Amino acid sequence: MQKSEKQFHIRCGEGDVGRYCILPGDPGRCASIAERFDDARFVASNREFTVYTGSLLGEKVSVCSTGIGGPSAAIAMEELHNLGAHTFIRVGTCGGIDLNVRSGQVVIATGAVRFEHTSREYAPLEYPAVADFDVTTALVQSAKALGMPYHTGVVQCKDSFYGQHEPQRMPVGGELLEKWDAWKRLGVKASEMESAALFVIAHALGCRCGSCFHVVWNQEREAAGLDQTMSENTASAIAIGVDALKRLIAADREK
Repeated sequence: MQKSEKQFHIRCGEGDVGRYCILPGDPGRCASIAERFDDARFVASNREFTVYTGSLLGEKVSVCSTGIGGPSAAIAMEELHNLGAHTFIRVGTCGGIDLNVRSGQVVIATGAVRFEHTSREYAPLEYPAVADFDVTTALVQSAKALGMPYHTGVVQCKDSFYGQHEPQRMPVGGELLEKWDAWKRLGVKASEMESAALFVIAHALGCRCGSCFHVVWNQEREAAGLDQTMSENTASAIAIGVDALKRLIAADREK
């Protein structure tokens, strides 16, 4: 690829981003996340990638949207890492699988089922998609300190949103339903689309990544006739992610 002063997709150059980054999927969430930074400024927007940079505890930090799914999330992490970023927190949404996971709560991923393809171009399937321990610990500490209900555990990552929600109409529906039953029996907490790729890529790049998600809905609770109300307010997950970033910055300074 031809050399350029700016990264090809995120359109950022040296000095534009911090070493600590929050990764939402939706570009529309970037401004509200940046509002929690000090002296935040808009940096760039191209395709699904919108970037703001500010500071927390005097440390330069950034938020960069990734779009939906592993391929674009991988691009964001690769290009941010090229510019010096080494710590990432994915803050997004998920659908609950475990019956105890309710809409409006937060799921903090300890690992992810690699039911997607992006991570396979970085590591063989035998290699696990595991969140960084320090990042996960910071997320749990933040959830506790903020008094927000949360769950920790493995999440499932897929490439097709409708493969999850309408498996019966897919030519491979039988396989999809069989796999989904396995996730339930294994106690998987929720389903989303980016963490498996991000966790594996972070290990490949030698950086660290963790994830927390706002639970929008739980289709298994719906199927079981259990009460729930759809929740699309991601403020709790965002608050946890930003607070965790502060904790990581402070801990790194003490090392």
